[in-house]
Amino acid sequence: MIELGVNIDHIATLRQARRTYEPDPVWGAVEAHLGGADGITVHLREDRRHIQDEDVRRLKEITQIKLNLEMAATDEMVDIACRLQPEMAMLVPEGRHEITTEGGLDIVDQESRLTAVIARLRDAGITTSVFIDAELPQIEAAARIGAQVCEIHTGPYAHAFYAQGRDAEAPAVRLELDKICQGGARVRQLGMRFNAGHALNYYNVQPIARLAGIRELHIGHAIVSRAVFVGLREAVREMKALMREGARQGE
Repeated sequence: MIELGVNIDHIATLRQARRTYEPDPVWGAVEAHLGGADGITVHLREDRRHIQDEDVRRLKEITQIKLNLEMAATDEMVDIACRLQPEMAMLVPEGRHEITTEGGLDIVDQESRLTAVIARLRDAGITTSVFIDAELPQIEAAARIGAQVCEIHTGPYAHAFYAQGRDAEAPAVRLELDKICQGGARVRQLGMRFNAGHALNYYNVQPIARLAGIRELHIGHAIVSRAVFVGLREAVREMKALMREGARQGE
């Protein structure tokens, strides 16, 4: 059954805007759990722009659902992951200039380095994931380095969906959706778990949820944005209902 991992980074973004103690991302994680989230995702960035080290420590200690730590493949972040032991660590590209993660991780160009990082995380008992574009060379490289999960980048699909007037049947949208579908099929053929995420919202999520074999979607900004108006539990509940409906339609 398809699962929802809720990214709570932007609860911390709101807190950091005032450099205060509220809203508390850990409280947000509990609310997301009560709304039906299957997991919590946070990105501990090098510049600590939103989530802080103490947030990750408290999330691991307090939350009762799986914790997915998004991280750059740096020695510092690997050390933190091995110490805190999240259930999953997802390697992502990272740049200080970017507003959010732009594009997937280029595994092909740093295969040797990433092989060592993945091995260290797996030796620590952490499920390993990579955030990549729906490109066959990157997917095959992910298998070679030993990743257990591929999260396919849905940003190009989401941007096409919006640009085409939210028309799921528009050729540009179908093209991006087909890339994700084919990429997911290859992920599964290679024995990895097929997850997806980035820029998914209440309007574009169902075509992704219908894809064969997809295990988990990671969604953050749209849920936190909706929570401003309806509360976090309800925002999570609504998203999960849309995902489950989409998954049933794809069966």
